[in-house]
Amino acid sequence: MSTIIRRVRTDEWERVKEIRLAALQDPVAHLAFLDTYENASAKPDGFWQERTAGAAEGESVWQAVAEAPDGRWLGTMTVLVERPGGNGALGGDVITVPQAHVVGVYVRPEARGTGLAHELIEAAQDWAWSLSEPRLRRVRLFVHESNARAEAMYVRAGFKPSGASVPVPGDETHREIELAVERD
Repeated sequence: MSTIIRRVRTDEWERVKEIRLAALQDPVAHLAFLDTYENASAKPDGFWQERTAGAAEGESVWQAVAEAPDGRWLGTMTVLVERPGGNGALGGDVITVPQAHVVGVYVRPEARGTGLAHELIEAAQDWAWSLSEPRLRRVRLFVHESNARAEAMYVRAGFKPSGASVPVPGDETHREIELAVERD
């Protein structure tokens, strides 16, 4: 039996909180996430319950986990649906086509280098392409200009630089580079 990639369930909010806090304690979290451990750990349980319910049941947010045969969560990622006319998840652009935005990609250290991140990204694309309303035209994500390891993984998964970038929120001296996969 191998790792299963599946959508989170509403009652798993404590596990969603745990893996998010683990991600924010990672040594490269400052490059990969736009949040801090201190900020996230101070949030009340209601925040985590609401966040998990939206990702488990909603049509505009989808969070997947990579679950090992023994039940441990080895990784996670979230997909946000962005609709035309709205602002992008990073607030730096106005959406012109229906698209998915991958955020919060995290693989625990012991599972890195196994292809698990690629499996999570594939699952994100599969979910995005399965939507009929809206029918999404592209899947995108942003990667910090100094996070070469993550960028290389996304490129191996089929993402290409779009040419767009936005300032890192809270740090105008650095950029988040947009990578995207267009629908055939």
